[in-house]
Amino acid sequence: MSSEVNNDYAWGIHPVTEILENNTAPVEKLYIRQGLNSKPVQKLETLASAAKVVVSRVPGRKLMDMVGKVNDQGVVVLIGGLAYTEFEEWIGNLDKSTLPFVVVLDAIEDVHNFGAILRSAAAAGADAVIVPKHGQAPVSGAVIKASAGTAGKIPLIRVVNINQTLIKLKDEGFWAAGLDAEGDQKMWEVKYDTPFALVVGSEHDGISKKTLEHCDFRVSVPMSNNVESLNASVSAALLLFEVRRQRYSK
Repeated sequence: MSSEVNNDYAWGIHPVTEILENNTAPVEKLYIRQGLNSKPVQKLETLASAAKVVVSRVPGRKLMDMVGKVNDQGVVVLIGGLAYTEFEEWIGNLDKSTLPFVVVLDAIEDVHNFGAILRSAAAAGADAVIVPKHGQAPVSGAVIKASAGTAGKIPLIRVVNINQTLIKLKDEGFWAAGLDAEGDQKMWEVKYDTPFALVVGSEHDGISKKTLEHCDFRVSVPMSNNVESLNASVSAALLLFEVRRQRYSK
């Protein structure tokens, strides 16, 4: 069984095209600013028609009323319930022989970081993103926008307790790595040749102390020129693609 996120809006030509083209989120209605007839907009209308999504031409002010003062590019979609996948259902159907890897978020609050991590996880071939029920940015239009419409491409799993979930993952043969600026292993020194969970902490406090205790090791992104650290989404992307590089180079 799956639970659902409340209705919200997504906007922008590219994210909306991604959503309609790949069915990454359930669209209830497509709104287009009156007088807008570019080729990308015509493509959106074609995609909407194929998906049996109602298209409504509205004044620009109507779009602003829906999503605020953002660069909507004259295109907004109403998203229905974006389903979360249940953890037990997902883990029960997982083929461990494929060496699955997942991203576990420890209370990412910034919607842009959240969306960017969802996009990187999908692009790098991660098998799921796991988020806590509390303290985590919700899946909103801003998150979908930041993910460039890829938010529904891989399972999004919401759990009550991240630490208990890490224990369950480890019982299933996963190793857990905490992404930590003070980590004692550089990201390329680790061999990601087992089922693997990457834990990413919050923007301000990093991974909580209790959650770090459930990580088998802490991994860092080495920095030069006295730069202290990168933001959560950039660091996560670098490590995700290091996992992909190692596995695809074999």
